[in-house]
Amino acid sequence: MRKKVIMITGAAGEIGQALVDEFTHNDGYTLLTLDLHALPAEMHGRTIHIQGDILDKTLFSRLVTEYEIDTIFHLAALLSTRSEFAPELAHQVNVNGTLTLLQLAAEQSQRRGEAVRFIFPSSIAAYGLPDLPTKARDFYVREWDWNYPTTMYGCNKLYCELLGAYYSEHFQQLARTKPIMLDFRSVRFPGLISAFTVPTGGTSDYGPEMLHAAAKSEPYACFVRPDSTIPFMAMPDAVTALLKLWHAPAESLTRRVYNVTSFSLSAAEFQERVRHAFPEAEITFDPDVQRQGIVDSWPAGLNDKAAQTDWGWRPAYDVQRAFDEYLVPNIRQRYAG
Repeated sequence: MRKKVIMITGAAGEIGQALVDEFTHNDGYTLLTLDLHALPAEMHGRTIHIQGDILDKTLFSRLVTEYEIDTIFHLAALLSTRSEFAPELAHQVNVNGTLTLLQLAAEQSQRRGEAVRFIFPSSIAAYGLPDLPTKARDFYVREWDWNYPTTMYGCNKLYCELLGAYYSEHFQQLARTKPIMLDFRSVRFPGLISAFTVPTGGTSDYGPEMLHAAAKSEPYACFVRPDSTIPFMAMPDAVTALLKLWHAPAESLTRRVYNVTSFSLSAAEFQERVRHAFPEAEITFDPDVQRQGIVDSWPAGLNDKAAQTDWGWRPAYDVQRAFDEYLVPNIRQRYAG
C-alpha cells in the first residue's frame, strides 16, 4: 500500500525550510521533500528527502509507485535575477518543471478519486507597470491589474498560474467523461524576508541583504534608488498564507490566484529601520540600471482583499513587529560572536 504524503519541492530554499519547520511541529503529516540540494543538518530525519531534479520525469514515475501524493507545495524555482542571465534554463525549471508536476497531480487526482491540492507560490514579478507615475497612481494593484511582466521569471510565474487554472478547470475538456480535476491554489507574494536563511538572488533581496550585512558589520551598496518602493512580508506570514490557503474549503474560494501582503517600504525607509537597529551600519546606494528597471515595474503595494474575504488572510507581522520581534533579534543572534 502506498504511503500518503505531502510533497514539498524546493524544500532546501527559504520558503521550503520554513514550511518544513512548521509542518514538523505538527504531528500527523508525512513529508516527502525534493531539492537539488541536501536539507540542512538540523532538518535531517524530519522528512523523506530526495535529492533530485524536478525535470527528471523518471524520478517522479518511481515516486508515484511508492507514495500517494495528497498535496504538492511546489516551491522549486529559478529566481528572478538568475533567470535573467539564463532565461532558457529558467523556462525549463519554472515552466517545464511545473508542467510535469501539474500532469502528475492531474493523474494522481484521477487515480485516487480525489483532487490533489497543488499549492503554488507566485510573485509580484507577475506584474509589469509601464512607468513610475502609473506605479504611484495605481499603488495597490489587484490580481488582474497590469499582468504584463518584464522578466523571464515573471512571465514564467504568470504562465504557470494560467496552467494551474487550466488543469483545475479545463483539463481533458473534450473527453467523454469529465475527469476529477486537481485543486490548484496560488498566492502572489511580495518580497519575502527571512531571519533564518541568507538571501539567494531575488531582485527584492536588497532589503534582507541590508539587514544581514549590517548584522555582520559589513558595508552594503544597495542596488536600487532610495525611493524604490515595493511590498514586503516576513517569512512566518508567508508560511501562514500558504497553509491557510491550503486548509481553506474549496467552496469558499472565488479565485485560483490571490494577492497577499503585509507592508510597503521604500529602500530609504528600509535603510532607516536597519540603521535604527544597527547604528554603525554602512549602507549606500549604487543603483544597477537593469535591476532598478525591474523593481520600478513592480507595484508599490498589493490589494489582498480577496484573500482576506475568502480565507481569512491577515498578516501577523506589520512593519514594526517584523523588525522588532522577528528580523532584528534573530539576525543579530545569527551573527553574534
